[in-house]
Amino acid sequence: MTRFDFTITATDGAGRAGMIRMSRGEIRTPAFMPVGTAATVKAVKPADVRAAGADIILGNTYHLMLRPGAERVARLGGLHRFMGWERPILTDSGGYQVMSLSDLTKVTEKGVSFKSHLDGSRHMLSPERSIEVQRLLGSDIVMQFDQLVPTTATREQQQAAMERSVRWARRSRVEFDRGGEHAEQAALFGIQQGALDEELRQQSADALINIGFDGYAVGGLAVGEGQEAMLGCLDFAPGQLPADKPRYLMGVGKPDDLVEAVRRGIDMFDCVLPTRSGRTGQAFTADGPLNLRNARFAEEGEPLEPGCPCPTCATWSRAYVHHLVRSGEILGAMLMTEHNLWFYQRVMADLRRAVGERRLDDHARAFLDRYRERCA
Repeated sequence: MTRFDFTITATDGAGRAGMIRMSRGEIRTPAFMPVGTAATVKAVKPADVRAAGADIILGNTYHLMLRPGAERVARLGGLHRFMGWERPILTDSGGYQVMSLSDLTKVTEKGVSFKSHLDGSRHMLSPERSIEVQRLLGSDIVMQFDQLVPTTATREQQQAAMERSVRWARRSRVEFDRGGEHAEQAALFGIQQGALDEELRQQSADALINIGFDGYAVGGLAVGEGQEAMLGCLDFAPGQLPADKPRYLMGVGKPDDLVEAVRRGIDMFDCVLPTRSGRTGQAFTADGPLNLRNARFAEEGEPLEPGCPCPTCATWSRAYVHHLVRSGEILGAMLMTEHNLWFYQRVMADLRRAVGERRLDDHARAFLDRYRERCA
């Protein structure tokens, strides 16, 4: 049984294509992980997520800890059995949601005390509790607990949060290693912090490498800094991390973000955009996003994206999906989400192929020129 093995099969410039092997299956990289916040990728059954091409999905520690509860999920056989997804699952640490969703939070060296957004109950999430929850869920890739601050914070605040995240990384490592059988089957990733500051990012990376992790995430981006600033950070941040380990850009992003990040050496992504946009009437296509609420689609008989192999495009017209979306029908959200997931996985497959054929820059330029023309 393979616990965790990452092999780079091809490179082109900074871009990489590879394979992660784990006991529950192989993950082709670059990989996009659909987000299953509450033990479901919204509006899509697990079998359909897999049919779209996803090798791994993301589960949310914060939400699952509060409802239905990690201990309950464990009693019911773990997250994979609970939701009917038998392939790998990565769980985030819960730190982002604690900061973004909860009021009355208090950060101390112990962890973060917060009020539940569901019922107002008080909770403490520490590095030890975060790892324990992820262990109870049965996560395949476990994330360290970290502290986030906005990129607009002062440098002193950014440095303090980065240094605390490093201390929490050590505690996460110790707690993970206490996990017995779960630690023998799962992997642990560290999270680089430091906002947009190259020196702070380097300090974070050096400390995390000293602790030792199976993979490394670039954290603290996609929090409102804008694409130009994010890409500026990605010009140096991935190269500060080990070349022989997976590099995961958390919470990103739009299709053009993914392409630009792969060009800079990123291997893994997650984002709610394809599912959230599907529920709000936006379809992603190679020619840019479409707002299916727009009246101009009411009599268009072509599919959402001509040539797309997804079941939605193979069966239904823009006019029909427009009707469902405008009518508030649940099927509209289902069909739109299905298409978006297929589109994102096609973007990843095309990037893997382009790296393997050493034509990544040409492919990226052609994709970006076409996609951004509608967005301009």
